[in-house]
Amino acid sequence: MISKIARRGIPLLSLASLAGCNTVVFNAGGDIAAQQGQLIIVSVLLMLLIVVPVIVATLYFAWRYRQGNTTAPYSPDWDHSTRLELLIWGAPLLIIIALGLITWISTHLLEPSRPLTRLSEGRPIPASTKPIIVQVVALDWKWLFIYPEQGIATVNELVTPIDVPVRFKITASTVMNSFYIPTLAGQIYAMPGMETTMNAVMNKTGTFRGFSANYSGAGFSHMRFDYKATSAADFDAWVAKTKAGGGALNRTNYVELAKPSEKHPVEFYGAIDPELYSKILNMCVVEGTPCMNKTMAADAQRAKGDMAMKELPKEEIARRVAAQAAAEVCTTPTKTEKK
Repeated sequence: MISKIARRGIPLLSLASLAGCNTVVFNAGGDIAAQQGQLIIVSVLLMLLIVVPVIVATLYFAWRYRQGNTTAPYSPDWDHSTRLELLIWGAPLLIIIALGLITWISTHLLEPSRPLTRLSEGRPIPASTKPIIVQVVALDWKWLFIYPEQGIATVNELVTPIDVPVRFKITASTVMNSFYIPTLAGQIYAMPGMETTMNAVMNKTGTFRGFSANYSGAGFSHMRFDYKATSAADFDAWVAKTKAGGGALNRTNYVELAKPSEKHPVEFYGAIDPELYSKILNMCVVEGTPCMNKTMAADAQRAKGDMAMKELPKEEIARRVAAQAAAEVCTTPTKTEKK
């Protein structure tokens, strides 16, 4: 009797435990995450159109043609049915086409760098609305958020107003990470020396969890931060409070901040070096380090000059090479001059 109760109770306990799960993606507060959740549901339902009938048919055939059922028809010479072949191959093909079409459309509509066209369903973005810029830097093992327009920065705390588009510009200091706030939008990679862009909007206030979804070393498990969605008035008050708190983030203390640390506390900076993010992105925060963008521009200019040289007549190329060699001889000191 006890064993029967236990067997019946296990499924109920499983359902009860699932009821406590926080399905953030299916109950998202941001419009992009909400659309992604709907996409998952639609995809699962389309696939169930095949999965459920196959399971039902498997159980039916196992029962119908069991050994003890002598009334079931027996056709040992049967080998083909055009109608059955069309059903077996046609139905999955139609579902694959539908899934492919939905995926193609949603991939373009929800592409992270694409500017937003609405705040939520049925609410287009007013023409005068300007998105908030947040520069995100994945450090070891913490998150740095720079607000260039507000002139402030935070560590392990992100605050944005609701119903206002936010444009995230994302990079990393050393290794690749993945920036992810499940209730806001999908995850996007943060890579050193590169910048990825994500546009998103939050529609309800609250405090939510953000984290790195890509393993990046020993402190990865604690690479989390609080995301606070507030009203516009509360956001302005928070910015003013942060500015009044003092402290400046510049190239010198950024180098100290970028050193690996675990469970890093929340920090606020009331002022920032306006060129800091550009230096981080181009990996030249340390004084004397050449910036990647300048190095690449010089390389491009050099390559352009080489291509132009190749298009010149052979006689002109020979003349320029000889002139350059003569110039080098004239400017190179002799052994007597060196002495």
